[in-house]
Amino acid sequence: MPPKNCAICNSARAILKRPKTGQLICKDCFFYVFETEVHNTILEAELFKPGDRVAIGASGGKDSTVLAHVMKTLNDRYNYGLELFLLSIDEGITGYRDDSLETVKRNQEQYDMPLKILSYDELYGWTMDAIVAQIGKKNNCTFCGVFRRQALDRGAAILDVDHIVTGHNADDIAETVLMNIMRGDIARLGRCTSICTQGEDTIKRSKPFKYAYEKEIVMYAYFKKLDYFSTECIYSPDAYRGHARAFLKDLEAARPSAIIDIIHSGEAFEIKEVVKATQKLQQTCKRCGYMSSNELCKACTLLEGLERGMANAGVTDRARKRMDAEGPAPENLRTIPFFQQPNGLRRTEIAIAYTPSS
Repeated sequence: MPPKNCAICNSARAILKRPKTGQLICKDCFFYVFETEVHNTILEAELFKPGDRVAIGASGGKDSTVLAHVMKTLNDRYNYGLELFLLSIDEGITGYRDDSLETVKRNQEQYDMPLKILSYDELYGWTMDAIVAQIGKKNNCTFCGVFRRQALDRGAAILDVDHIVTGHNADDIAETVLMNIMRGDIARLGRCTSICTQGEDTIKRSKPFKYAYEKEIVMYAYFKKLDYFSTECIYSPDAYRGHARAFLKDLEAARPSAIIDIIHSGEAFEIKEVVKATQKLQQTCKRCGYMSSNELCKACTLLEGLERGMANAGVTDRARKRMDAEGPAPENLRTIPFFQQPNGLRRTEIAIAYTPSS
């Protein structure tokens, strides 16, 4: 069968088939349409304004590495006027995160962006290796997810940025919709497809890759020869998300549009007022000052359980009641540093806290 020309430029030889659309296109046209689609997503959602300081959540993996490259490309091409930073969280996973952070440090030099690395150890006094040693691999992703979210906000506050962008792609969002349906988590189902979220006490964060397929991100990284770390987290094989991911891949094989269809379905869900009325109001954690729907935020509850040798107290209600029955937390309990709202930080405080390469 003779080679076909690109469906877009109709001159160069097509070398790839877009998973998202099925088009046969050349490499240069693929780069252009991928970047343009992300640019259009940014414009339609009005994610940024000139002068914004934006932190890119950088793990060294394909999604965040491509995001850093594309954000720099679009910022230069369309004059967004953004000041870009790399923000990495070191969970303390030997043989995984320590290696991926070396990739992030190379990305810092390649993209000429300041880098801030904040570790679980310095923030919580625990690494994921230590947490897994105590709790095992069954619920470790609960700890990591809660701790990482707060660590990102705290790192962003240190950098004094206006905005955090993460590499969550269309597959990730579709998986989250499926997970919330399977768990009956109506509260999260109502907001999991939002491209941008912001609480009163947190920094705005968004997902420029909301409509970008994971396969196309991989293809972009491959053909651009980007420097990224490809090993999966050693503690994630037992994660609940894996079941939703496997199901989604089967759906995609039968119908490639399934990913976007699920996202659009999630966007169309309307939560009844009676359900909204049962949702807890957001408040501030009395111990660390971070946003919470209870007196103690989830991170403080998890940390207290770890410190008291009852790690599951932050995971199950039964274990929590058992810990409460043992009395109040000791006065010398290790706690998370008090969280200052980003707009409360002064430039002088940030200058002291911020080190460009650590």
